[in-house]
Amino acid sequence: MILPSPHYVNTGDTAWQMTAATLVGLMSIPGLLLLYGGSTAKKWVLQAAMMTLYAFGAVLVVWVMAGYSMGFGHPLDLGPGILHALIGVPKPMLSASTLQQRASIPLLRHLIPTLRIPESSLIYFQFVFAAIAPGIMVGALLGRVNFKAWILFVPCWSLCVYSVNAFMLWGGGWLSQLGAIDYSGGYVIHVAAGISGFVAAGVVGPRFRSDGAGERPPLILALAGAGLLWLGWNGFNGGDPYFANANAAAAILNTNIAAAIALMTWLGLDYRTNGTFSVTGSINGIICGLVAITPAAGYVNGYGALAIGALAAFIPWVSMRVTPRWRWFHNTDDALGIFHTHAVAGAVGGIMTGVLADPRMLEYLGGSSTVKGLIYGNPHLFLAQIAALLVIVLYDGSMTWLLLRLISRITPLTSSDPLILADVTSLSFVPDFSAETDMDDEPERHHRWQL
Repeated sequence: MILPSPHYVNTGDTAWQMTAATLVGLMSIPGLLLLYGGSTAKKWVLQAAMMTLYAFGAVLVVWVMAGYSMGFGHPLDLGPGILHALIGVPKPMLSASTLQQRASIPLLRHLIPTLRIPESSLIYFQFVFAAIAPGIMVGALLGRVNFKAWILFVPCWSLCVYSVNAFMLWGGGWLSQLGAIDYSGGYVIHVAAGISGFVAAGVVGPRFRSDGAGERPPLILALAGAGLLWLGWNGFNGGDPYFANANAAAAILNTNIAAAIALMTWLGLDYRTNGTFSVTGSINGIICGLVAITPAAGYVNGYGALAIGALAAFIPWVSMRVTPRWRWFHNTDDALGIFHTHAVAGAVGGIMTGVLADPRMLEYLGGSSTVKGLIYGNPHLFLAQIAALLVIVLYDGSMTWLLLRLISRITPLTSSDPLILADVTSLSFVPDFSAETDMDDEPERHHRWQL
């Protein structure tokens, strides 16, 4: 008897998983490409787009060779306690038997229902999450990073930072064992990218003054990118139960509720303060709402989504206006404010998950899947969320700094001219002849983060 697929495959779950993964992939290309294309000087548009495109491709290679197994495989026993569940065993995931076997996350086998999708589907779904994280960091580095340094940084960061985050929270590692949760990447992706992008901006140094006044493409490109992010987020949060179930539908609705109320809140704050409405403010509001609901999407009810969306706009809106007075922020050129829209918004969502998680919102049917927040009588979740946030911030920031300092010994981190240019026929890698620059055009190098 000829069968179309293994007995364990549920076609609905598998189809939704691959569709959700494609939606998330569209958030990177072309979503982030358009967002950055409408937000930076024309001189740097192609390089910003290529940085995102390269990250998408490079992460896939390291993901199937080692990253996926490090994030979702068997634990690599490095010692007692925390070291036992810090990272998975690195190994390739490319054999025929691996790609067609039943998907499984070893440390979660008795904590979630048995998955009904092939391993290849889960590998690709988790890859698009891994790929968008360095893509987000591009927004902090627009207009001055050396593309050669970026080529080295992306695979190193993906393995040393992202895979560790994924295992600690999603692969059954020690943060999840402490009780911390992250529905779809508020900590693993957005806090990680926001903190790492901020640190990278400090290490690389500020943009050159001549680029600050460069002509920019029309903002309609950035709005188009924001729209792709908004709709692509349905796959971001809707795919994470790994089943096409009721919780996936609720997560999608909560995602859109949070984005909508955050947009309205940001526009209201802008109008109350300045008497005008801002296109960039509307984009910031949408992104902050989407980021903040990500760790909570399937754990909170609709009222919780409204509260998280409003706070996700208000707190980053305030932080954008307060933190520039602080020394580190004054000397760090975070081009698009990634720290505020991703790190701060992700932290708001993660902490509020610990407060608002509704035990009646079931990711899977059965009492073992119940997640209860502070207002429902469980302070432990709130404390675990704070602990996980601190760990992600300290580890990711430190490791990003270390990786960039090591890469700076191989190639300069900063370039005064993009290495990606366009002629009439093709994109070309052009040698960098900008070593001798006008000193008046150089940023002050003491603004870089040093020991």
